[in-house]
Amino acid sequence: MDKSLSSKIFIGLFAGLLLGTSIQYLFSGIAIFDVYLLGAAEGAGGMFVSLIKLLVVPLVYVSIVCGIVELKDIRSFGRLGGKTFALYIFNTVIAIVAALTVAMILQPGAGANLAGTISESITLKSTETPNIFDMVVNIVPSNPVQAFANGDMLQIIFMAILTGLAIQALDSKGGPAIRTFKVANEIMMKLIGLVMSLAPYGVFALMIQLGATLNAGTLASVAGYVALVVSMLVFWIFVVYPIAVQLFTGISAREFSRKTREQVLFSLSTASSNATIPVTMRTLTDKIGVSKSVAGFGVPLGATMNMAGASIYIAIAAVFCANAFGQPIAVTELVTLGFTVLLLSIGAGGVPGGGVVMVGVILHQLGLPPEGLAIVAAVDRINDMFCTSSNVVGDTAVNTIVAKSEGELAQGEQGYDRDLVQTTS
Repeated sequence: MDKSLSSKIFIGLFAGLLLGTSIQYLFSGIAIFDVYLLGAAEGAGGMFVSLIKLLVVPLVYVSIVCGIVELKDIRSFGRLGGKTFALYIFNTVIAIVAALTVAMILQPGAGANLAGTISESITLKSTETPNIFDMVVNIVPSNPVQAFANGDMLQIIFMAILTGLAIQALDSKGGPAIRTFKVANEIMMKLIGLVMSLAPYGVFALMIQLGATLNAGTLASVAGYVALVVSMLVFWIFVVYPIAVQLFTGISAREFSRKTREQVLFSLSTASSNATIPVTMRTLTDKIGVSKSVAGFGVPLGATMNMAGASIYIAIAAVFCANAFGQPIAVTELVTLGFTVLLLSIGAGGVPGGGVVMVGVILHQLGLPPEGLAIVAAVDRINDMFCTSSNVVGDTAVNTIVAKSEGELAQGEQGYDRDLVQTTS
């Protein structure tokens, strides 16, 4: 079933891209294609993404609560959370260092002289670099309903953790609440399965939009920049993460890549870490064998703060824009730039286009021309696709490593079975 779904998603992705490109270059100006077909694709793609996002907030809340109440030893929560958080931050820092090192060596955008070549610049909204202290303070919501309505993941995670800890503290009295959340989690898994059956069609519609809006002239002018970003992200997806998983868990790099194939294809089409949460959860629990307690806690947290892909994207985009507009970044500015990228990548948000917003912020912080954002935005859809894939595969890799260290990993196609692990260990 999984192989069949992956194949269908793969076919939908390339068929949609081919059709969209044909509309742009062969059938441009024909109303039935330009208006009706693209309009239908936009509507269908938008409905599919909205359907996925509809599940995200309740899935995050329920899965984290279930993950905590399933911990037999509540003291393991602190250890689990500490490991997951530390690995996410470490992963992002390594990605930033690698991206800035490669960008400073290859100097994307150098000699491009793009100043004044953009006919329409993008006006940036007044914004500031995220303040780490404000982020911490804002984790505690003053209005839980507003937190759910706004989809504020950090606040939702905080409330879910409190709820799970409170249920755990009830001991035997918490039995009914535990059963309720477990049933709710099963309902969410069933809904995810139903929505995922529509994935090939949703991916097809989204790719039609992408193929019909690519601007060949703009792509040609920044080909080196796009190639560098995509190459770095692909390296992270298919080399860094699989090797790290093999080193720390024993799962072969090839096996890890095979089991994350569906996740990569889905994230390429949606360009949304949040929308890919259900697929990431299923990849971890059903394919890799990570326990629900580890996946339920780590995946929603990763969709919020494990943005190594976004950090690579933002760092290279900043160096590219600086070079392209004749204001290269000095080596002495790299530490400040790296720390800013770290904060921005965490605050990028798991939604399509989140990276562009953060690139706009960093251009403003560095005093670079806002025209640079127009160039970045023109090719964002391509970079954002691979950026998202890197983010979500990173979530899978980190949670697999954490699960192995916690004894919560059972390798096999049937997923995690706690009783089986206890019997054989």
